[in-house]
Amino acid sequence: MYDGRVWDIIKNLKPSDRGELEITDVNNWYIQDGTMTADLLDGWWTDAGTFDSLLSASQLVSETGANKMG
Repeated sequence: MYDGRVWDIIKNLKPSDRGELEITDVNNWYIQDGTMTADLLDGWWTDAGTFDSLLSASQLVSETGANKMG
């Protein structure tokens, strides 16, 4: 999760050789700033960045509830 500064960080990023903005560059900004933190989340976590993965995430929520285990 990112704080509100992420939008200013993104505005200053340059696209990679692939022509895309890279989330790694955002993460590296927070690391260099000394404000990167990490935490463990309980429950499941899944990517939802493509139509197929969004469908899978929706099915997980439908079957198990939002981030519920067991």
